[in-house]
Amino acid sequence: MFEPFKSLWSLVARLKESHNPRYNAHCWIAGNPDIGENVWIGAFTLIDGLGGLKIGRGTDISSGAHIVSHSTVWRCVSERRFSIIERAPIDIGEFCFIGENATVLRGAKIGHHSIVGAGTVVTEFMEVPPYSLILGVPGRIVRSIKDDIEKKVTGNPKP
Repeated sequence: MFEPFKSLWSLVARLKESHNPRYNAHCWIAGNPDIGENVWIGAFTLIDGLGGLKIGRGTDISSGAHIVSHSTVWRCVSERRFSIIERAPIDIGEFCFIGENATVLRGAKIGHHSIVGAGTVVTEFMEVPPYSLILGVPGRIVRSIKDDIEKKVTGNPKP
């Protein structure tokens, strides 16, 4: 008697998941990335999980960012004689912020509570410690933001 309703509820669940409000409808997610709870992905972003991708909970990825876990550079310049599409997993820690139009390339590891500034390029296999501010092209670690977080939260600067 309730069998037709099971199919209907299954369809509703799939539709609900495909219209997840935490991802902008204009982002593109390829592959099957591991995306944590309360992650925001903005419009016009490319999230490439084809080479492996983990995005920690509470992370925000701003509009226009590109997270790219594969490369076809050597396949292209070798006139396809090197036929391999190179892949390497990306690991973005918890509570990170990826700025507008930033790019994170294959193999990168970004520690938790880090900021990747707008337009920054996190290069292949770069390892970023937790609480880092990364800026520039190529990206470089500018400083730790650990004390800045406490100042923002409490409103009381530490000596």
